[in-house]
Amino acid sequence: MKYLILIYHNQKAREAWEGSSEAHRTEGLRAHAALVEDLAGSGELVVSGALSDPSQARRVLVGEGRTTISDGPFAEVKEYLAGFYLVECESADRAVEHAARIPEAAFGLVEVRPVLVDTGPDM
Repeated sequence: MKYLILIYHNQKAREAWEGSSEAHRTEGLRAHAALVEDLAGSGELVVSGALSDPSQARRVLVGEGRTTISDGPFAEVKEYLAGFYLVECESADRAVEHAARIPEAAFGLVEVRPVLVDTGPDM
């Protein structure tokens, strides 16, 4: 079954990252690199990626035959999607094990969701 591990950031996490030492930031990046390596080695990694800052985002609204685009950042957003891992695991518990290794989990900013296909979870 496929699971999407979503990594969010918020102002507190951003300030912690920016205020941390170079060694601490390197440790966080190494944790992500080690997870990617382990997931690839086990065959569970489908794809992973980091997303640019929300200031680079664009929202698209289509209505009444018109497309309206709004540039970020979006002030009403308290948390924003910062990255993801798409994994294929035997169980949700296994996906959660992987998610727990992500440094942002210390801030409660990691979410695991099953991927749906046609009529239900990918099985």
